Formats: sequence, C-alpha cells, structure tokens
Amino acid sequence: MTRTDAGLRRGLGLRDAVVVGLGSMIGAGVFSAPGPAARAAGSGLLAALAVAAVVAYCNAMSSARLAARYPASGGTYVYGRERLGPFWGHLAGWAFVVGKTASCAAMALTVGTYVWPGQAHAVAVAAVVALTAVNYGGIQKSAWLTRLIVAVVLAVLAAAVVTCLASGRADAGRLDAGLSSGAGGVLQAAGLLFFAFAGYARIATLGEEVRDPARTIPRAVPLALGIVLVVYACVVVALLAVLGADGLGRAAAPLADAVRAAGAPGLVPVVRAGAAVAALGSLLALILGVSRTTLAMARDGHLPGALAAVHPRFRVPHRAETAVGAVVAVLAATVDVRGAIGFSSFGVLVYYAVANASAWTLSPAPLSRVVPAVGLLGCATLACALPAASAAVGAAVLAVGVAAYGVRRWRAARRGA
Repeated sequence: MTRTDAGLRRGLGLRDAVVVGLGSMIGAGVFSAPGPAARAAGSGLLAALAVAAVVAYCNAMSSARLAARYPASGGTYVYGRERLGPFWGHLAGWAFVVGKTASCAAMALTVGTYVWPGQAHAVAVAAVVALTAVNYGGIQKSAWLTRLIVAVVLAVLAAAVVTCLASGRADAGRLDAGLSSGAGGVLQAAGLLFFAFAGYARIATLGEEVRDPARTIPRAVPLALGIVLVVYACVVVALLAVLGADGLGRAAAPLADAVRAAGAPGLVPVVRAGAAVAALGSLLALILGVSRTTLAMARDGHLPGALAAVHPRFRVPHRAETAVGAVVAVLAATVDVRGAIGFSSFGVLVYYAVANASAWTLSPAPLSRVVPAVGLLGCATLACALPAASAAVGAAVLAVGVAAYGVRRWRAARRGA
C-alpha cells in the first residue's frame, strides 16, 4: 500500500473500488424506490428506468474522467474548484455535505425501522457509532465490511427475483412499457430511480485512497454502474411481472409483497433483513463520502481547519469522520428526517450538474463534450420534474451555502486590506 502526500493511504484496488460503488448504489432504495416510481410512471416504469440509466451513465462517466485527472478526496467539490472556480466547488461541496448528512440520518433511521421498529432511534444511533468506528479503523476495514454487505444483499435480491419469475403469478403481459402516465410521470419516476442508485460518485470521492486512480477509477465506475443497472432491471421486471404497475404502485414494501404474492411468504423476513443490511451498506458509504468531502473543504478553509487532520496510524480523516458521525447520530436520535430531505435530491442534481459542467471543460473536442452535455441536460430536466416543495427547500439550503461563501470572501478581503 502507498500513501499520498496528504497522508491518506491508497489501499483500494479495482475490485475494492467496484465493491464500494456497489455498496453505495445497492442500498435500501432497491427495496423501496420501485413503489413510488411505479405510482409516478404507471406502465412506463421500464421507460423511466431507461431514462435514469442514461442520466446516471453520463454523470458517472463525467465523474470518472474528472477523478482520473484529479485523484483527490472531495469528488465534485475538487473538480468544480479546479475547472470552474472556487465558488462552484464550494456550491457542490455544500450541496453534498448538507444534503448527504441528512441522508445519512434518514438511512440510519431506515436501519432502525427494519431492525427494531419500536426502538428505531436507538438502533439508528448504534448503527452510526458502529460504522463510524469501522471507518475510523482504515479504508480497508470499510471495504471488507462493504464486500460482506454487498454479497448478502445480492444473494437476497437473487432469491427474490428467481422466486418471483419462477412462480405461477409471473405474467410477461404486465411488462407493458407504454406511457400511460405521460412524459411528466416518467421523468418523475426516473428521478426517484436515479437517486436510488446515484452512489457511483462515491468511488470518485475516495479518489485519494484508490491505487493507480487514473487507471482504476475510469474502469471501476462503469463496471459498478453496469452491474447495478442489471440488478435494478431484473428487480423491476420481477416486480412488474408479479404485481403489475398498479399493484407495485400500491406496495409499501414492493419486494416483500411480491414474494408473498408469488407464494413464498417464508421469504418475506429474509427480504426485510436484506433491506436492513442494504441500508447499512448505504449508510457506510454515505459516511465515507461525506467525511472525505468535509476533509477537502476543511483543507481549503470552507470548514474548520481542524477537520483536515489525518490519523497518523490509520491514515484516515479521523476528525472529519468523527464530526460527521456525531452530527448524524444526534440527528438520528432526535428527529425523523426521512420525510424532510427532499432538498437532498435537489442538492444531488446540483452536485452532478457541476460535475458535468466541469467535465465539459476537459476537452474542446465536440465528441468529448456530448456525454457531459447530455448529463447536464438530464440533471436540469430531472430537477424540474421534482415536486415544487423539494426544489424550493433545496434552493433555500443552497442559498445558505452561497451566503456562507460570500461572508468568507468578505472577511478574507477585509483581512487583506
């Protein structure tokens, strides 16, 4: 293993980087997102999945190209700063840290709800403390736990899909890909599905801990995304074949309802356990991503400089990880943010929009700009398709970040004078 000049250890190879991406994307969303997506898209659910796949692919490839050029912690915060200027980097970093911190708390509460509904807050805090401790011990420990989680979740999903498709309830006629809900419904469903597997940027965010990043990251990102798209397609087809678009739209726990309808009620507890494990995987990856972006912003003075410290033994941003874990634990213990983080969706789209705009500047060649242009247009389109309340709250959160940036610049100018 090697260490970067900044102190973090490059301990992730290609397989580990792919697994981190899988752990980020195959989270609780695959167990829950198809339901609301079906309510929005109706029989156009498969078309919505295709739209989400195109936008995700463009964003992923833009992120991969940038990560190969700038293999440092922070992801789009670093890319925006280097390619577009400090303001755009700050905006992307702010959107990611604030939005994803709320997502961490929501995911922790999801774990608690699956494991012990009566003590969801207590379980959520315990999960945050345990995963923060794992991350504190080094990136290799985090990668090992992620491998275990991904293996369990994929096994559960495979069992559920095979059970559904092999049952007498499966009907290929239910896979009607017509647009009964119109283009608006399909776009809204695409937004829901996109956010369920948008964790491919986690590989880029950990760029400072990947071995040979210029070669590894551009290979790991499309590999991880490709695997996840296949998994999501299989799950959506199985759910539609058994429940149909209407039944899927009414399902509170789509996979559990599908295996029950397929005549395998004994598999329901296994599916629920798989959802809890998947939520743990998402939470682990989220804490990793937020702490690395926090590290990068602290290095540049956008956050307290103490958060830029790297542990001398474990070579991780231990203060950033501890701070993120503490904030998430407090949120998970005191409030239920699962229904109040619509701004996170808006923030993620802004984050990827900055990534695509940054990738646009890498080369003047027209063909090289097609993917970032499509990605940028896709982000803007999905943002417009979000509910008005989510967009309004998201814009307000970003405005606070803009104000903080302005105050910091003003103070710097006064000191310079």
